[in-house]
Amino acid sequence: MSRVGRKPISLPKDVEFKMEGNVVTVKGARGSLTQEIPADITIEQEDGQLILSRPTDNKQHRAFHGLSRALVANMVEGVTNGFEKKLELVGVGYRAQMQGSKLVINIGFSHPVEVDAPEGIEFEVPAATKITVRGIDKQLVGNTAAHIRAIRKPEPYKGKGIKYENETIRRKAGKSGAK
Repeated sequence: MSRVGRKPISLPKDVEFKMEGNVVTVKGARGSLTQEIPADITIEQEDGQLILSRPTDNKQHRAFHGLSRALVANMVEGVTNGFEKKLELVGVGYRAQMQGSKLVINIGFSHPVEVDAPEGIEFEVPAATKITVRGIDKQLVGNTAAHIRAIRKPEPYKGKGIKYENETIRRKAGKSGAK
């Protein structure tokens, strides 16, 4: 059984925590995040730590306890350090570039694909075949990176497409020639 919910969350000095009803707000150097948590979960702030507790040990309360703790911990991490996902473009002629705040990707289609950055997300292109997605909201960073990857997923024969930096592509053998 997981005991994630019982682990206290350390609150850095520059992070401000506020809870109104069941809406949690965390403010830090990088920005502010708001999240609604289940009403049964209570959060107490004690000497620089946040402690989440649940009313009973039934299955739903245990699930919400761990979920709420993970959400609040990711909010604290996001406003202090932020999150980033790195993507790579694999294939001949595949490249990305920035045009203002838009990300323009040439990925083998007849037209370049333009991706607008959602609010709270910024793109960086350190090299023509690398894309970095940054932001303070972990869920939004992951969803945006997944959206970019879905433009052209890596295929299993040559490995061409958009992949995460540390992702390994399982390769298939392909057809064997005439004997």
